[in-house]
Parts: sequence; C-alpha cells; structure tokens
Amino acid sequence: MIFMCLSPPPPEFVPLAQIPFMNSFRFFSLFLFVLTTVSGHAQVYRFKASSYSVIEMQPNGKWGKWSEPVQSNVVITLDGKKDRIIIDSSEMQLFKIETYLEKVSNETDDIVSFDCRDNEGSLCTIQIVTRKKQNNRRQIYINYHDVKFVYNIYD
Repeated sequence: MIFMCLSPPPPEFVPLAQIPFMNSFRFFSLFLFVLTTVSGHAQVYRFKASSYSVIEMQPNGKWGKWSEPVQSNVVITLDGKKDRIIIDSSEMQLFKIETYLEKVSNETDDIVSFDCRDNEGSLCTIQIVTRKKQNNRRQIYINYHDVKFVYNIYD
C-alpha cells in the first residue's frame, strides 16, 4: 500500500509563477539567452576573388600541378546565420556547412576550416587561409578527395 502526503505547502511558500514580475523576468532572461546565443556566432562575411586555380589528383594517386591563375571577380559569402558558403560564379555553388572545425594557427598561417556538402551532396572541406608571411594574403580552398580549388580573395 502506498501512502501519499498531500499536505499543503507552508504558508510562506509562494510559487514563482504567482509573483507578478517573475513571469516577465523569466521571459526576458530566456529572450536574452536566445538572442546572445544566436547573434554571438551568426555573422555574414563577403569576399571578392581576384583569381582561382585548380589541381587534380593524378591516376598514380599524387597531386598534379596547380593550374595557372585565372582572373575572377566572383563574390564568396560565408553565411554563419544560414550555415552555408556561396560562390556566386556563372553557376552558383552552394555549400552547406556541416561542421565548424577548430581554427589552426602556426608561424605562417591562420586556417579556419569547415566540413561541407555541395549542391550535389558531395563532401568537401573548405578552408579560409591567411598567409601571415605574405602580407596577410587570404585564400579560400575547396578540397575534394580528387580535386582542389583555390581562390585568392580580398574584402
């Protein structure tokens, strides 16, 4: 047999929901938490590419040579709000960011990487590289298992 004690709470106990300002305070606190969480990481960055190059995997499993740079004026957008990277070329390339990877810094480079899926569902890694010893020149690499693209970019 189970006995339950259903005695009323002590008279000094008042549920928080019955205190007039507590509902507003809880709502306001939740609102601030959501606002700072969402806006803290969601930014949009736009870059312009001055040129791009391509390198392909050879049948022997080794990388070939980078192509000669081709002039370009495409706009590349990193949209943290929508977790995507867009390359606005003649054929728009859309990459859905699946994972934001750790930033890697060494003596020569700062590298920010993202694991992504392209328009066709193929996996790739996109890296934004700042070359410290080259006047902070920036590049965006799109790395697939068999081909890599590099865009030389500026703000």
